[in-house]
Amino acid sequence: MIALMRVDHRLLHGQVAFSWTQYVDADCILIANDSVPNDELRKTTIKLAKPPSVKLVIKNIDDSIEAIKSGVTDKYHLFIVVESVEDAWRLASAVDEIKSINLGGIKMKEGSVNISKAINLLPDEIEKLTQLVGKGVEVEIRQVPNDRKQLFTECV
Repeated sequence: MIALMRVDHRLLHGQVAFSWTQYVDADCILIANDSVPNDELRKTTIKLAKPPSVKLVIKNIDDSIEAIKSGVTDKYHLFIVVESVEDAWRLASAVDEIKSINLGGIKMKEGSVNISKAINLLPDEIEKLTQLVGKGVEVEIRQVPNDRKQLFTECV
């Protein structure tokens, strides 16, 4: 079961790893990213941030989609973390079980618009998230679980 998908440009890190994992009662974290599986330094850093009692899996986006669709992840309460809106859109467009996306940290880029604390989106990212909302996916903004949930549609 997919508990939550989070977009965070830092991927998995410290307090966020622990607070969100506990909040959604996840027993497995899937880092879905095309570059991390081939980057030993980033993999090591992510492994250090993982809560000790939680399984960590790092796969590229296509392999993540395949694993979820195959049912191999069904036995887990899965917390998916992606680095970008593009990655979230690819996953959520391919996997109907993704019903909620948390925007937690998206850094400023040239041409992006700040829509909320720590959330900066390019026009095409706004369009992709709007498409997902149109498909019935809840897109919400919260850095940590104790923050007030703010819907993406309220900010754009």
